[in-house]
Amino acid sequence: MNLFGDLYRGRRVFITGHTGFKGFWLTTWLLHLGAELAGYSLDVPTKPSGFEALGLAGRIRHIQGDVRDAQTLAQSIQDFQPDIVFHMAAQALVRPSYEEPAATFAANAFGTLNLLEAVRAASRVQALVLITSDKCYRNDEWVWGYRESDHLGGADPYSASKACAEIIAHSYFASFFRQGTRMATVRAGNVIGGGDWALDRIVPDCARAFAAGEAVSIRSPWATRPWQHVLEPLSGYLWLGAALLQEHQDARAPALPVHGESFNFGPAADVNATVAEVVQALAGHWPGFAMRTDADAESRKKESTLLKLCCDKALAHLRWKAALSLAESIRFTAEWYREFYSLAGSGKAGAKAEKSTGMYDFTVRQIAAYTAIASQAGLAWTR
Repeated sequence: MNLFGDLYRGRRVFITGHTGFKGFWLTTWLLHLGAELAGYSLDVPTKPSGFEALGLAGRIRHIQGDVRDAQTLAQSIQDFQPDIVFHMAAQALVRPSYEEPAATFAANAFGTLNLLEAVRAASRVQALVLITSDKCYRNDEWVWGYRESDHLGGADPYSASKACAEIIAHSYFASFFRQGTRMATVRAGNVIGGGDWALDRIVPDCARAFAAGEAVSIRSPWATRPWQHVLEPLSGYLWLGAALLQEHQDARAPALPVHGESFNFGPAADVNATVAEVVQALAGHWPGFAMRTDADAESRKKESTLLKLCCDKALAHLRWKAALSLAESIRFTAEWYREFYSLAGSGKAGAKAEKSTGMYDFTVRQIAAYTAIASQAGLAWTR
């Protein structure tokens, strides 16, 4: 099985949350593979956005809809008749979940429930990949990576909502999806890369500060995260989706243990770095860039200081592992933002129609460069 062979070419792929950071990268990669796409999102979540910078609304079937709207979501899936669904739509940030906890649970838990019901009613869907978060684990602040069998939980509304989504997904697998549609859930940690402008994320904060010629303000300089470029987990999601599709196509083929399973996708253990180290690495690509610590960090809105994943299961069952070093991930990220601001001309963020082809082509080149690095490392999904 080769991800870059015929498996996605010509396939009908439905993505929820396609206008978000991970969503626009996944959309671009699948377009590059020759898939036919429909995307379902409430709105474009940031200004600027990678989705608009690449002009993706004109390249796919772009559907504006809310995953909390069960009827519209189900009708959209019925109308498009996808082969595979990637569910990414979510309220994606920890700190805003304190401001709107009910909305966070509605989007992340009940939105997942609505998606599962829609897929259950759609006869054509062969495979389903549900994207949750590394924060679905009950975080005990220990030094080793969390495994897929560890306890789910969450002290903050965002983390708890993602744990709920995982429990709902497992219930639907056990009750409805043992036969027919193949499904799995995936969990990834902090991702970086070009085109992210979400609030309360350090790399977008750096990009905004760079564009304005200002020092970036950071809340928790010594917090440690398992940083990885966005293409790393996406390669895992696509490879897992390919395995689910292959199993559905040929029940006689030796089945990988993926149906109904959960998988972590993260960097090697030694890629963990502090926020301060990441900012300093970014500064190496942006001369004159500086940082300062925010004294008023709203400490009541607690975020984990240490959280990393064990990805041995993905290695054992999918022969997947990360391909990039932290330095390469930082370089890919900085180069994307520099290209964007260069095309924008004035240093002000904005996605204009005449710039979209340039940014789309640049993003595809980064996907190709990443694939080449992974191929050189002999990773299974590149063969």
